[in-house]
Amino acid sequence: MPNARSTEHSEHAGHAEQARPAGPAGPAGRAARPGLTGRTRRTGHAGRHLYGGKLTYAVLILFTAGSLFPLVWTAVAASRNNTRLAQTPPPFWFGGNLLKNLEIAWTDANMGTALLNTTIVAGSVAAGTVVFSTLAGFAFAKLRFRLKNLLLLLVIGTMMVPPQLSVVPLYMMIAKLSWTDQLQSVVLPTLVSAFGVFFMRQYLTEALPSELIEAARVDGANSWRVVWHVVFPAARPAMAVLGMLTFVMAWNDFFWPIIALTQTGSPTVQVALTGLGRGYIPDQSVIMAGALLGTLPLLLAFVFFGKQIVGGIMQGAIKG
Repeated sequence: MPNARSTEHSEHAGHAEQARPAGPAGPAGRAARPGLTGRTRRTGHAGRHLYGGKLTYAVLILFTAGSLFPLVWTAVAASRNNTRLAQTPPPFWFGGNLLKNLEIAWTDANMGTALLNTTIVAGSVAAGTVVFSTLAGFAFAKLRFRLKNLLLLLVIGTMMVPPQLSVVPLYMMIAKLSWTDQLQSVVLPTLVSAFGVFFMRQYLTEALPSELIEAARVDGANSWRVVWHVVFPAARPAMAVLGMLTFVMAWNDFFWPIIALTQTGSPTVQVALTGLGRGYIPDQSVIMAGALLGTLPLLLAFVFFGKQIVGGIMQGAIKG
C-alpha cells in the first residue's frame, strides 16, 4: 500500500503533466517552445534574404556600364594623342601618354590653384546653403508668422526665373564692390538656393514633430538652442543629401564663374579648363586629361564618404 508521500508526489506529477502545453514530440516540439519561437521566427521571416533574378542583374550591369562609360572613355582619351583620337575607329583601350598629358594639363591650366579655389568655393557654397536653407526651411515648416505661404510661394517662384536674366545686374553689383576676379563674387550670390529651402521645408514638416519643439520651449530653450539641439539633429540626413548635391553643383558650375573670374587671376577648375582648348588645333587628349584631373577629387570624395552619404539618405528615408 503506497504511503502518503508517494501519493502526493504522483498527484504533483500528474498536475505538472496536465499543465505542460501540448505539442508535437521530438525536435519540432522543442522548436515550438516559447523560448525558441522568436529565434525560429526571425530565421524564417526576418532573416530571409531576397535574391534578384538574372534579368535584374543584367539590367543593373547594363546601367552600371552605361554610367561608367564616360569616365572610362575620358581616361582612355587622356592616355592617347590627338592624332590617334582623330582616327576612325577611335581607341577603346588605354595608351601610354596618360602621365605626360596629365603633366601638361596640370602646368598649362594651373590646375593646383584651380583645384584649391574650387574646393574653397564648393565647400563654402555647400556649407552656407545647408545652414541657411535649414534655418529657412524650419521657419516655413514649423513657425507661425504672417504671409508665410505667400513668402514660400515667392521663394519657389524664383526657381522659375532663368539664371541668365540676373547676370547683368549681378555683374554690375560685384563690379561696384570691386569683387571681380575674386572668389567671393562666386560664393556670396549662391549661398542660399530656393531648391534647398523648399527641400528642407518638406523634410522638416514630416521628420520634426511639433511636440518636440514645444517640449524644448517648456524646458526653457530659446530659439537658437532649439535650432542647435533639436532642428539640426533631426535634419541631419537631409542636410547631408543637400550638402552633397550642392557641393557637386558648385564644383561643376561654369556659367557664372567664367563671367566673374579669369584664367590668370583666381580661376576655378571649369574656368581653368577653358584655357586648354585654345589654339588652331586643340589637343583633345590634353583637354581630357584636364577633365580627368577636375573629376578626380569628386570621385575620391564619393569613395571615402559614400557610405556616410548613403547612410544619411537611408536614415532620412526611414525617419520620413
